[in-house]
Amino acid sequence: MRHPHRRRIVAIATGALLTAGLALSAPASAATTSARTQTPLVVNARWGGHCTYDRIVIDLQGYVPPVTVTPVSQLVYDGSGQPVPLAGKYFLEIRLHPAAAHNDAGQNVYQGPKLQKIYLSKLKGLALTGDYEGYVTFGAAFDTQPSYSTSVLHSPERFVLDIAHPNTC
Repeated sequence: MRHPHRRRIVAIATGALLTAGLALSAPASAATTSARTQTPLVVNARWGGHCTYDRIVIDLQGYVPPVTVTPVSQLVYDGSGQPVPLAGKYFLEIRLHPAAAHNDAGQNVYQGPKLQKIYLSKLKGLALTGDYEGYVTFGAAFDTQPSYSTSVLHSPERFVLDIAHPNTC
């Protein structure tokens, strides 16, 4: 008579241990999945001049989504197609997707410049050209053909675009 009771206790204890083990392992993977399912927010864009390169940094909350950098003949605002008033002969379009510069309530979270003339060796201007349907787009203007490289930095999350130029230091 005692054996069925003992078996039930062993079964309950085993189930409890398995459940506890799963619960301990779930939060890490669940947190990663949850962080990746939330749309990253673009909160700032900044730039700086260095001896051999100019740098554009786009700051994000969440993670850095896939980014495409494309040479274009002109910069236009997403949605309207209106030209972006940045002087230059060469332009790069920087497109982040999925991303947003606004929160779920529709409030702007982007605190950086919307249209900025810049006086660096290569970089002559930067503009936020779109925050539309999961895409955030920037345009960068140059007087000469840009040679560039990209990278992603963490803690905090940011996308980096370096534009090479001859040593000016």
